Amino acid sequence: MTNKNWQGKNIFITGVCGTVGSELLRQLSTFDCGRIVGIDNNETELFFLDQEFENTDNIELFLGDLRDKAAITRLMKGADIVLHTAALKHVILCERSPRDAVLTNIEGVTNIIDAAEINKVERVIFTSSDKAVNPTNVMGTTKLMGERLMTAANAHRCSDSDTIYASTRFGNVLGSRGSVVPIFARQIEKGIPITITDTEMTRFIMTLKESVRLVLESTWIARGGEVFVTKMSIIRIADLAEVMIDLLAPRYGLKSQDIAIKIIGSKPGEKLYEELISEEEVRRTLELSSFYAVLPAFKGIYHEINYDYDEVLNESASKAYNSSIEAPMSKVALKNYLTDNNLLD
Repeated sequence: MTNKNWQGKNIFITGVCGTVGSELLRQLSTFDCGRIVGIDNNETELFFLDQEFENTDNIELFLGDLRDKAAITRLMKGADIVLHTAALKHVILCERSPRDAVLTNIEGVTNIIDAAEINKVERVIFTSSDKAVNPTNVMGTTKLMGERLMTAANAHRCSDSDTIYASTRFGNVLGSRGSVVPIFARQIEKGIPITITDTEMTRFIMTLKESVRLVLESTWIARGGEVFVTKMSIIRIADLAEVMIDLLAPRYGLKSQDIAIKIIGSKPGEKLYEELISEEEVRRTLELSSFYAVLPAFKGIYHEINYDYDEVLNESASKAYNSSIEAPMSKVALKNYLTDNNLLD
């Protein structure tokens, strides 16, 4: 993927005020794109983002909600590429308000698909979550349904449609709002114990730049209906807590031993590990240089799709991509990862 792929393309970004959406906007603003339209229902954050780009002529930001199909269709007019990052993403809040999760994360996806068909968009990329794999909660289930809807849209697209639909599946974006890094950082600053759920808990991690690269590269790699998974590092949450204490405690005039680690037990619906590729998906997963490409179970109902990627390393994945069966980063490597990527600044 090069910047030239984006040259002159009109882009439509949902959830433009989110961590990933706003970084997509910032990177695309340097790519010599055509018109870039961003929507979000967070008025305050949209105002500040609009101020940041007030002198950028090709960027237009609007209040918009995924549940309003008429508005989405109107605002998407003229778009070549749709990057769909908007969603309800917090597990506990989606459990408390499951109807809202369905309206935004499922019906919102169908509205994006319908609007893309009406506007004859070239490509639509949906950002999913590791929690879509064998989901144990409402949020993960709605994200899985979002993936299935994108794959189905690609399979069932009209004979006169060339729109390509695909998904990306993320691990944890370290440093994003609501992620564990800022939570631990606040606890260390206050000098209170860091709370972790289980000493054996493991997670896939990626930086914001890595997550945005996944979206941007997969846009052009996609043949239709796939789910792209970035190859990621794995950490133990307990190791992250210890490394962050060592790095941050001195900033606040504290010693590492001043900050305790408190085990509070797993939250309802929370896994001790993360999955990015399930056992069922292994047999239809190709390994590429930087990604895994999970091919659709139902590839093309009305048309054949040639998944002729460059740099295919293996025609099938060797095993499920599960954080409990992969080697985690050492504490030294984790310390370097945090500092090299400026995740604690």
